[in-house]
Amino acid sequence: MNYLILSAHDYRSPRRVNMHFIAEQLALRGTTRFFSLRYSSLSKLTSDPRLSLDERANVIETYQGVDCFLWKTQLHPFNTRLPFLSWAESLMYEQYRQQPHPVLVEWIREATTVVLESGISPIFFDLIKEINPNAEVIYIASDDLDTINVAGFVKDAFQKSAPLMKGIFIPSLYLLETLPVGSNAFFVPHGIEVSMLDQADPSPYKPGINAVSVGSMLFDPQFFHVAAEQFPEMQFHVIGGGSGAKETFPSNVVIYDEMRHTDTLKYIKHANFGIAPYRSSHVPKYLCDTSMKLMQYDLFALPAVCPFSVVGSYSSRFGYEPGDPESIKAAVLAASTAPHQSSRKFIGWADVADRILDPQNYQDTEVAHEHIG
Repeated sequence: MNYLILSAHDYRSPRRVNMHFIAEQLALRGTTRFFSLRYSSLSKLTSDPRLSLDERANVIETYQGVDCFLWKTQLHPFNTRLPFLSWAESLMYEQYRQQPHPVLVEWIREATTVVLESGISPIFFDLIKEINPNAEVIYIASDDLDTINVAGFVKDAFQKSAPLMKGIFIPSLYLLETLPVGSNAFFVPHGIEVSMLDQADPSPYKPGINAVSVGSMLFDPQFFHVAAEQFPEMQFHVIGGGSGAKETFPSNVVIYDEMRHTDTLKYIKHANFGIAPYRSSHVPKYLCDTSMKLMQYDLFALPAVCPFSVVGSYSSRFGYEPGDPESIKAAVLAASTAPHQSSRKFIGWADVADRILDPQNYQDTEVAHEHIG
């Protein structure tokens, strides 16, 4: 088998998301290639996590058993968010689609299965079928396209190609309502490796109450201003908070640069509680099931503080309303005194890969194709 992944992530970047783990598993099953899209000099303006790989762009590199290629162009297409510029936006995407890098063309030609991740990748569906009509195309719906603000050109491409794909895999049933009618959808939750439990020592903390936040997605710095001032005896540790964590915080907020996934584990395991400080007005419902940080907190049986919108049905989470000091105070207090127990069951990434490749072999991948409220 020869697997090709098209994504706006890069397999070599230190920040690991679901596509990294899926690629890792596919590499155990056959030749696996990870082609990274939508990267250019413009990426410097958005603090793209792939900037550390800039000098390795446009060169094939094998990393941990996966062939990697970061396609860097002079400019890359983007959503202008200005309706009167939609014509120029579409022109950018069309030009990007019509001028694929030769490595992409070669890897498509040699692939038996092409994995498209939500984002820009659906615009290449027609190219894939033109070059290699026998290749199976599957789609990983890591996010809803509206949530990540993709351009109308990309949404149109997905709407047209989705019913023609072998399968569309959603990690939350809330994502079902975002798919085109007639899509071949399957439910496959994110995986997690329980072996992480044995890779998280020793404790990096000083005695006292320590809370941790990992990651930059929809990061709300205001939460830490409020919580730190209300609980001066607690230490709040923010790892990889991105541009939102570059401002000045109270002295009991400790800021860390982005670090490798394995290095964050000890901070999670030995914390008193975890924090998912999402900006409420931008939080989609499906994050209650797909948030990697919330999954990791739960794996380590860590109580979690998060906006009400992503509490879901998980008893180990304590919700608050962003910007509301009283609700933040109540959530932090509840989490800091809550028992450490997990509120969900997990499957491993090997199980995720098996379900993606052969969903018909698993009854738990079937979904009812009605609207999910």
